[in-house]
Amino acid sequence: MAEEKKDVAIATENAAPAVTLENFDWDAYENAEIYSAEERANLAKVYDATLKEIEEKEVINGTVIEITEREVVVNIGYKSEGVVSKNEFRYNPDLKVDDTVEVYIETMEDKSGQLVISHKIARIQSAWTKVNEVLETGEIITGFVKCRTKGGLIADVFGIEAFLPGSQIDVKPIRDYDQFVNLVRMPLNQIHQQSFLL
Repeated sequence: MAEEKKDVAIATENAAPAVTLENFDWDAYENAEIYSAEERANLAKVYDATLKEIEEKEVINGTVIEITEREVVVNIGYKSEGVVSKNEFRYNPDLKVDDTVEVYIETMEDKSGQLVISHKIARIQSAWTKVNEVLETGEIITGFVKCRTKGGLIADVFGIEAFLPGSQIDVKPIRDYDQFVNLVRMPLNQIHQQSFLL
């Protein structure tokens, strides 16, 4: 019982002062303002804390919140959701709600106030980052050979199509490039401008 009285006393101390005719804000009432300036400032701080700091031309992670017949709606923790064409996820037929995806912030707000994002550009930027890291480390990577072309092969490396000249496929000359097409993974030499053109 004593603890209950103590809790009530603490709650009373922390409560806002009672509104009387002397301290009532008539200007706020006439302007249909519900909150005081201090309360409004506190609410603005709380609201701002729920939003992510994002910038245009940045790649961030978002969460898929809805998939329609043509579009994928992605929440990035900003004041509005972004909408991405479903075509950008053709490589991922198993995409579902709550999946995390990378998106590129094209524009914070277009003419209609909509956040404009792209998953395709985010994938390309991530791939280029990986390619540049491999260039720095000199690491040997693998790629999927998609098709042959005049003078070499087209290989998929981290989602980017790249040309591998026929003279760089092996130490001995290769006459039949078709034998490499659709290989699950083909080891590729170190990336440098002479042997592997991106």
